[in-house]
Amino acid sequence: MRRKDIPLEECTQERILDATFDVLEEKTLSGVRMALVAEKAGLFQSNIHYYYKSKHELLLAVQKKVLQHCIDLRKTLAGDNSTLDGQIETFWAQKKDFILNDPRYDYAEIEFWAQARIDDVIRSEVCRSFSNWRMEIERMLAQFASNLPENRRKLLAAVMVSMMEGATLQYLADPEAFSLDEYFNYCTELVKKEIL
Repeated sequence: MRRKDIPLEECTQERILDATFDVLEEKTLSGVRMALVAEKAGLFQSNIHYYYKSKHELLLAVQKKVLQHCIDLRKTLAGDNSTLDGQIETFWAQKKDFILNDPRYDYAEIEFWAQARIDDVIRSEVCRSFSNWRMEIERMLAQFASNLPENRRKLLAAVMVSMMEGATLQYLADPEAFSLDEYFNYCTELVKKEIL
């Protein structure tokens, strides 16, 4: 049932994007077919083509939704932004939420990384996403670690992104390998040792 405060067009696009996430998780990027997305969404294939002229256009919309969901989730999870610990925890909490509560976002992201090798448009979006993420972390580090030289803040931002994505790859493949909470607590210790 459609919410009355969401226009029908937006509701239909959300159904399409949600169905595409499901297909990506089940079949990987190479298995995404417009007909399969339509079936998952409970729509006719012509409905999919009305909004997205090609599979590539649909995948770019999914990729943008992943990025927007990251941003929105960090805002929702933002705790005590007046402390370094609070800000670091917000980044870790967003990643843990993806891994534990909605891994289809991470599975989609992994698919886009692989596709970025051969698709310049997707590569550009992947690079933009990582760049935005690093810049957001760099701003946090500039606020709480102004004594750290700029080049070190840039490197530490890249390392923090790697910590989060490394957790994704390892945990989704083998959730019994380690505790996510312990992992991110240790990541916090390492980051703080570099800063303080």
